[in-house]
Amino acid sequence: MKTLINAVHVLTIDDQMTEYKNGYVLIDGEEIVEVGEWLEQEIVADEVVDGQGGLLLPGFINTHTHVGMIPFRSLGDDVPDRLRRFLFPLEAYMTKELTAASSAYAISEMLLSGVTGFCDMYYFEDQVAEVCDRFGVRAIVGETIIDMPTCDSEEPSGGLSYCEAFIPKWKNHPLITPAIAPHAPNTNSYGVLKKIVEMSHDYQVPITMHVAEMDYELIELAEEHQQTPFELLESLGYMERPFIMAHCIHMTDSDIALTAAHAKNARIAHCIGANTKSAKGVAPVKAMLKAGLTVGLGTDGPSSGNTLDLFTQMKLFANFHKTYEKDRALFPAKDIVRLATKGGAETLGFDEVGSIEAGKKADMILVETQSVNMFPIFDPYSALVYSANSSNVEHVWVNGKQLVKEHQLSAHDLREIREELYNQMGQFVAEAKKRR
Repeated sequence: MKTLINAVHVLTIDDQMTEYKNGYVLIDGEEIVEVGEWLEQEIVADEVVDGQGGLLLPGFINTHTHVGMIPFRSLGDDVPDRLRRFLFPLEAYMTKELTAASSAYAISEMLLSGVTGFCDMYYFEDQVAEVCDRFGVRAIVGETIIDMPTCDSEEPSGGLSYCEAFIPKWKNHPLITPAIAPHAPNTNSYGVLKKIVEMSHDYQVPITMHVAEMDYELIELAEEHQQTPFELLESLGYMERPFIMAHCIHMTDSDIALTAAHAKNARIAHCIGANTKSAKGVAPVKAMLKAGLTVGLGTDGPSSGNTLDLFTQMKLFANFHKTYEKDRALFPAKDIVRLATKGGAETLGFDEVGSIEAGKKADMILVETQSVNMFPIFDPYSALVYSANSSNVEHVWVNGKQLVKEHQLSAHDLREIREELYNQMGQFVAEAKKRR
């Protein structure tokens, strides 16, 4: 099937950041086959979408989240030790069914805000993958491994055994990439950390992990191993594998230099919203990029950052980093949009998407410009970063299929998805209220 999208301002996010102000894109099946200025060409298509002057750009890529954690949203947001008071105890009440229902809701929220691909780490990732498959989204799904019993394993580090069945099941899926997701360097034993690298090599799958997120993480590793998190992980071979490191808040200049030597594999998911909400700090992204590291934007989970849209992250990124570096001119809006799109795709190894070019897979979003907050537009990138929000996302395509049409999910009913999640949350809610 061929789909022609015309009357759009195309932001290709290619290497030259090419724009077509009166542009068009032609999709054939899964791929983009033409992109350029609209000159009233004779193009035969099965469907024509009138963009009405909207902004067409690659889909946003959420490089780090936990889609199973919608039930935790708005719970204990201002509690200092929320992780141990709410998150860890209440995870005992997560079930396969609740995780699946939460994932469906989270994916719906992301699609409606223009997120076409993401990297997830949580529990019951087989169920998460099944929901991803049902929705037709592009995703890395990583089973969490941690030195404690969890909701999907009675044994500490049970995620290792889980991966033995989970990874082969999804290994050759066209849109879903299974991954191994150790929780953090300080929440897994040295032996388990070594085993994870071996598994990644044996199965040829990526690793994703929280790294240098907590200040006490640095203290514990310094006492036990006399190394920073990056030094420890480099010595274990993590940076020889496709490795997505979330947060990296407490990253020193020497850590950056060490990681930059492995920049082909070691990439960073930057979660400015969650990091600043929890008062953990602002990661040194300016120095990371200067050293040649690949960085993408992430929301973290709905319990940590509360929202799963990248419009929020782009605004927060601009505001915090300009303030942190005391430089208003730092990170122009064009660079921030690139971080949210192509930067995210590069971070996750999604080489087939991230820009609008012939031969790339058709993962794209159309942001309408008719709403009150979208006029006037002198700079489309500034409009996306500083003016737009998720409600401006009108259409979304993933792998050539339109998953959002006129602000609504094309193949799913959000009311039914929300009702199913509500029905699955009964025991969880009862237990959560006991801890308030």
